[in-house]
Amino acid sequence: MNEPASLCLYRDQPDGYIARENGDVDWLIAANTQVPAGEDCGFFVFMESVDVLVMGSRSFEKVLSFGEWPYGEKAVVVLSHRNLTIPGPLQNTVTLSSESPAALCDRLSQNGVKRLYVDGGAIIQSFLKAGLLTDFTITAIPVLLGKGIPLFGDLEADLPLEHQETKVYDFGFVQSKYRMNPHLSR
Repeated sequence: MNEPASLCLYRDQPDGYIARENGDVDWLIAANTQVPAGEDCGFFVFMESVDVLVMGSRSFEKVLSFGEWPYGEKAVVVLSHRNLTIPGPLQNTVTLSSESPAALCDRLSQNGVKRLYVDGGAIIQSFLKAGLLTDFTITAIPVLLGKGIPLFGDLEADLPLEHQETKVYDFGFVQSKYRMNPHLSR
């Protein structure tokens, strides 16, 4: 892949945790009750800009537990070394892969894929370490968990970001968009 094509959109809280230690996102479900009907914080427009969603197995299993599949016919790759079962209705859009992030990006790029949505703490961290994330859209939700699964985890070095825009929602969410800035020193 000539240029990394990954993009990360994530809902987060100010302390940087994306889920409780056990993977529970009850805090997110509760926070979403404050969002006015019809407001999606740009999610559907964002999803239209994405060719493929890449997620980890724990994120996949968590989304399955919600009941309704929120990604429609969008192509989804679940990165995992575990043997997972894809439910029948999703077998046309969801595939499993145990490739490295770089190998997956190369394969998808050869098939014309230009933009990925990378979801799940461990998967985001692996794409970040491989230098494959170019954009971040992070929606901070006013909840402090204090401990849990971190969005970024430990970094080997500073990663300079260039702020693109920030939007503040009346119900307390704050969404910021960043680009990786390769011109700043690491």
